Amino acid sequence: MSEGPAQDLMGTVRRIDSLLDRMGLHRHDVLRVEGEGGLSYASGVAVEEVRELLRGEGSAGAGHEADVVEARHRRVVERILFLRATRLREAADGSRRPHSLAEIAAGAGTSAQWLDKMIKTGRAPNLDHASGIAGFFGERIEFLVAEPAEALDRVLQQIHKDLLERTVERQDQDLRRLRTTGPASEVDPSLGVVAYAARALADVPDDTAQPLIALIESVARRSREERAREVRAALDTALVHNDVD
Repeated sequence: MSEGPAQDLMGTVRRIDSLLDRMGLHRHDVLRVEGEGGLSYASGVAVEEVRELLRGEGSAGAGHEADVVEARHRRVVERILFLRATRLREAADGSRRPHSLAEIAAGAGTSAQWLDKMIKTGRAPNLDHASGIAGFFGERIEFLVAEPAEALDRVLQQIHKDLLERTVERQDQDLRRLRTTGPASEVDPSLGVVAYAARALADVPDDTAQPLIALIESVARRSREERAREVRAALDTALVHNDVD
């Protein structure tokens, strides 16, 4: 795994973690790895490799040019087989089964014999046929050719975009709710400084107030985390003293 895609991936993971923390959610709430619709399913990357990438692990090693080309061919063929195994066709009796090679080939504008030979030899199709095969399964050609880190990062970026939209929407709802509450004394004390900031900025336009409230919320969260660390350090010190006594 090259360093660039790996860094991009971990940067996206950190941004997702930041939003999850802000929303009071955990990774397992949105970053499900297995099953239909999970990260593996959406990216075409094997389950265990997805877990390794999320931990910041993965193999590098550029290798010789011939090895790189062979690896690319193998990856495309493996992704085609992955699509066939996971994007199942629903039969008339309600059961689900893989598409036949003839069905896939017809959708890609080629023959079942050629597709069978491609799978057996491990030689990737040309761009037109690859795009046709990906399109048959409702995917773009990038699904077949992207390196694992790039493929997973593309899925995570969409998740980050969705989370960001949810965060902004919730912030807008909170802002409207806080602006329409009664006097400041009636605001829920658990909301703390953020609530009072929203009340104080009630007459400020949203495009100006929202960034200010987000900044205050971020500072307040860091302050709470720092106080929590200080409390833990104090408890650890007290435990050490008790052990000495």
